[in-house]
Order: sequence, then structure tokens, then C-alpha cells
Amino acid sequence: MQISEIRVDGYEKVVRCKDPASGLHALIAVHDTTLGPALGGMRMLPYANEEEALFDVLRLSKGMTYKSAVADTGLGGGKSVILGDAKLKSPALFKAMGAFVDSLGGKYITAEDMNIGVADLELVRSATKWVTGLSRDAGGSGNPSPYTARGAFHGMRAVMEEAFGSPSFKGRRVLIQGVGAVGGRLAELLKEAGAHVIICDINEARVAELSKKHGYESVADATHLDVACDVYSPCARGATINDTTIPKLKCKAIAGVANNQLHEPRHGDILRQKGILYAPDYVINAGGIINVSFELLPGGYDEAKAVAKIDRVYDNLVQVFQIAREQKVSTHIAADRLAERRIAAGKTPAATTKK
Repeated sequence: MQISEIRVDGYEKVVRCKDPASGLHALIAVHDTTLGPALGGMRMLPYANEEEALFDVLRLSKGMTYKSAVADTGLGGGKSVILGDAKLKSPALFKAMGAFVDSLGGKYITAEDMNIGVADLELVRSATKWVTGLSRDAGGSGNPSPYTARGAFHGMRAVMEEAFGSPSFKGRRVLIQGVGAVGGRLAELLKEAGAHVIICDINEARVAELSKKHGYESVADATHLDVACDVYSPCARGATINDTTIPKLKCKAIAGVANNQLHEPRHGDILRQKGILYAPDYVINAGGIINVSFELLPGGYDEAKAVAKIDRVYDNLVQVFQIAREQKVSTHIAADRLAERRIAAGKTPAATTKK
């Protein structure tokens, strides 16, 4: 196994691993550990080359620093990527990946991400203790989806308050695009709170099943932006807020759990100009990482304590909206400023002494 460092300005550590015996070619990026060890998922994709993989791991690890800072997890930001086709997974590959993660001595803690499941993580865990998101039976916190949905629901309460003057969902039309594990649970919570829920998904069978079971209104995924609603909730694909879709939006607010919803940062500014409130994705979808972070506390995972903190996604969005109002900036900029404020506070002598 060959592990080598890649020097990147603004990142604490970026390393490459090549292991001919298992076929592993992977990168780990640790962006910032001011607030604690870097937590971030592991993904496996058939990148065209290492340059493409490096771009991805750097972008994602920095995003995790900001996400953890706003969520107040006491963790920093990192990420890992395996270059390869997920169809070619093997136990040897993931055991080698575990050894690679372990070589950082706890500076980076891994978790589930694209094309990586709990079974893969259990193989990684056989070679390192620096793994989160395992099953309850294995001492982990289990499936993060219900917790992500719960955090998003409470974040939406802040959105309703900011956009409509009341946290109540009663009678409000919420259009959810993407009703997978997180979006589907979010729809249930919203309906229970009195919202009129409208759903769509590329999986038409899933839409039909949920509509029949819960009584949701459903619309075609291809034309869902033609539907007027109070809140639009993207819960599947990223980059769906763009030059093509923004002119079609018929909503007062956007609040969903999809990652990287803005195709470009300028689209956040356009939403502000149009009077559409945007809940920054990495703030409102932090319930899962907050839940996982509780696995790392002394004494192990405590669901009651985790849930209490997940509910405070509401408070984090209230702060983001306050910064946006006071500083007259778009909410995605306000979220970054809140994250940077918390990271800066972690660098003060008092904070260092507490650690």
C-alpha cells in the first residue's frame, strides 16, 4: 500500500492511496479540524481520472466543514472518494480502505455516502475504529434518513415563520420533488402537521404507492414546476435551482434536503431578488450528520440527546435568516458567514483552552 500526500492550499491534509493488491485507488481530504476531527462520508464513483476525483473530494470536504460548523456538531470537515466502479466492490478493497482511513489516526472519521452501504462500512470497520453510521446492532445510530427528515421538518418551521409570519403548516401547499427515504418521511411529517402535501418523483410507482397510502396530491415529475405552492422542497437531485427553473418557480420559499441545490452561488442572489426565501441545503439537511455525531460522544450514542439537537435545526435557520436580514445578503451567504463565525470562535484562545 502506497500512501502519499497531495499539498493543497487551505486544506489541512490531502492524501492519496494506491494499493495494487486490492485495486484500491482513493483520496482523503481533511479540510479543517478547528472544531474537532473531520467527519465526512465515503463515496465510490468511476471518475474519469484522479483530477476529477480530487476536485470532488476537495469541494465536498470543505462543504462538510461548513455543515458541521452550522450544525454545531463539534466536528470538522472531511471526505473520502474511491475511484472505481461500484460493481467491482470487494472485501479486500474495503479492508484496504479501512487501513487507509486508519493511517490518519482519527483526524478523519468516515461514514456512508454515494454507492457505499452499511455492509461496506462494516468491512472498513474491520481495519479501523474511525467509522460511523453502522447499524444499531453494531453499536451505531442506524439509518440516518428519518433524522434528516426530522431536522428538515423543524427547519421548515423557521422557513414558514420567516416567509409567512407563523410556523404553522396548516393549509400550506408544500410540493416535494423526490420522495425517497428522506423526502417520503418528510411528507408524512408535513401531512401530520396539517400541510397540503403534493409529491412527485421520477419513480412513478413510488408516487402512486405513497399517494394511495397517505392521500397526497401527486403531479408529474416532468412538469412539477408548473404547480403553484407555498413551499417548494427539492429532495432528490442537486443543481435544480438554475437559470432554466427559476423563472418557472411558483412558490414563496424553497426548503428541501437535496444537496447542492443552487447550480451556482449567483442563483441564491437571484432568488433573493425575486423575493423567494431559500433555506440553505447544508443547514436544513443536517439532521443526519447531527445524529451520527452522537456516536462519537463518551458513553456512545444516545438517541434522546441526538433528537433534541436535531430539533435545533430550527434555531440554526432562524440565525441564518437574521444574518441575511441584518447584513442584506442572500441566505446562502448568510449560512457561510454563520459557519465562518463559529469556526473563528473555535480558534480563540478560550476555545483552545476548553479543548
